[in-house]
Amino acid sequence: MAMTQFLLRATLALLLAFTLAGQAMAEKKKDDAPPPTGIDAATGKILTEAIEALNKENYSGAKAAIAKLKMDTLSPYERSRTEQILATIESSQDNYGKARGHLQAAIAAGGLNDKEISDTRYQMAQMFLAEEKWKEGAAALEEWFRTAQNPNGAAYYLLAVAYYQQNDFKRATPPAQKAVDLTDKPQEGWVQLVLALYLQQDRYSEAVPLLKKLISMTPDKKSYWQQLSSVYGQMEDYMKALSTMQIAYNAGIVTEDSDIRRLADLQLFNELPYRCGTTLDEALAKKQVKADAKLYEKQANCWISARDFTKAISPLGRAAEMSGNGDLYVRLGEVQIQRSEWADAAKALQSAIRKGSLKDAGNAQLLLGISQFNQKNYGAAGEAFNRARGFEKHRKMADGYLQLIKVQKG
Repeated sequence: MAMTQFLLRATLALLLAFTLAGQAMAEKKKDDAPPPTGIDAATGKILTEAIEALNKENYSGAKAAIAKLKMDTLSPYERSRTEQILATIESSQDNYGKARGHLQAAIAAGGLNDKEISDTRYQMAQMFLAEEKWKEGAAALEEWFRTAQNPNGAAYYLLAVAYYQQNDFKRATPPAQKAVDLTDKPQEGWVQLVLALYLQQDRYSEAVPLLKKLISMTPDKKSYWQQLSSVYGQMEDYMKALSTMQIAYNAGIVTEDSDIRRLADLQLFNELPYRCGTTLDEALAKKQVKADAKLYEKQANCWISARDFTKAISPLGRAAEMSGNGDLYVRLGEVQIQRSEWADAAKALQSAIRKGSLKDAGNAQLLLGISQFNQKNYGAAGEAFNRARGFEKHRKMADGYLQLIKVQKG
């Protein structure tokens, strides 16, 4: 893990500085007292050699330098520092198990102060995570937290990741939220993790502020607008689901086919059919949506709901042409009947019957009869009504029109 290696190398950089200072003092021979670091000149020279080799990524050279030391003769401080160097050598080669062993030995040697011990335990926990040993990493972090002074957001984030990788979303949530709360400007990935945890647990109301935070961090990122709208939908707050998508659409963030269709659905569901029709008209003009049967049907439905039958006719006719059955032609005929356009209605209904596979063939015959009747084409109307009589559901109304035809013919 890069961060673990960074921390270890930073420790060794300080060690190198102290070692060199200790050697300089020893060379000046101002007195016979040991250098402040507790490392004698000979040991310091060997450790310096090892660190310099390590910094050149000459791991075998670093190990060879350490091998010159008689470990059982080192002071606790020297032993701890030597074990830290060995840990860095191993971790630099991704040998995390061996590296942890050396870090544990560094603690056991007794040459580290309380803060150094805490930092070392944190490094050991990080190594478990680098190996994707999530259970062990979580346990190591929990142990570290018990004595850590003012742990930062990054530590809580790592603990959350360890539990998340075990699918223990409940235990992952508090540290994930803590990581975000402790940081003035948390990383996007941290906020995403908390959001994912809340969504996994269907905690939608708690997901909302996180999505708003993500939108404020990256306002041009479409996925957050989509998620916020979807979360409002899960909460059955459909007006907010719509307003979220509408803002993103107005800002030019929502431009994909599926998103525009969903926006239109939300507009229609929230009883804004005119806006729905306008949205689809604009999207078709800009070629943002695929002009298929479902799109034209949706567009027609918007205008029908808005009671603007004139605007509904063209898209409904196109949808009917593309459809695999005649049902949309029946719908077109119904719209034209609403407009008293009897000839056009009859034409649409005849197309419906020819295309076939109708959900209600009797209704198509009945409507065709009505269209012909209102054009005073009584012969054609009678034929259609007689066919409609073959369907029990429509027999009574068909018989009524047949009586009217008899009256009209006198």
